[in-house]
Amino acid sequence: MLRLGLTGSIGVGKSFVAGVLAELGCHVLDADDTAREVVAPGSAALREVVAKFGADILQSDSTLDRSKLGAVVFADAQKRATLNSILHPYIIAQQDHRLQDWEKQDPSSIGVVDAALMIESGGYKRFDKVIVVHCRPDVQLHRIMTRNNLTRDEAEKRILAQMSQEEKKKRADYLIDTSDGFEAARKRTREVYGELRGELKRKESHG
Repeated sequence: MLRLGLTGSIGVGKSFVAGVLAELGCHVLDADDTAREVVAPGSAALREVVAKFGADILQSDSTLDRSKLGAVVFADAQKRATLNSILHPYIIAQQDHRLQDWEKQDPSSIGVVDAALMIESGGYKRFDKVIVVHCRPDVQLHRIMTRNNLTRDEAEKRILAQMSQEEKKKRADYLIDTSDGFEAARKRTREVYGELRGELKRKESHG
């Protein structure tokens, strides 16, 4: 199996690219789903988060109030780093477990993990290849404001809270630019998929 990391900053169209890869037959895991799974009520990760941030971040049914926690960590880089240091080991372990399951069931496949903070966490190093999705800054800003119903200032703060697009692009084996809309992005994703199938064949032929 070829293990593929898919990443990119907020608002660049990463989820669209993940969807196209799934349509093409890849196994795709969204790190946001994994992040929700690891903080299920009663989980070790949730206990650690509550110990650090207080029981105020829980809802009445003992589930994590993600919007309340998000408001706390978006405003404070140190708290954001603390939260990531707690959750990333659990998320990475869960991702690796899923990749191993896919490899057993479907060894001649491509397994994709879609994660926004893959480069920041160092998790990208576990993958055979890395795709970075990107777009022009003006397009990114417009998408975030529209999708999340944010002011320009709020959207810019979210962008600045992440590693820059240029920095992420340096770690890429493949780049997919979504600036010119979905059809162009779909075409480029198909091209990259063709190259990935070639990579998979080479990997299998070398045992």
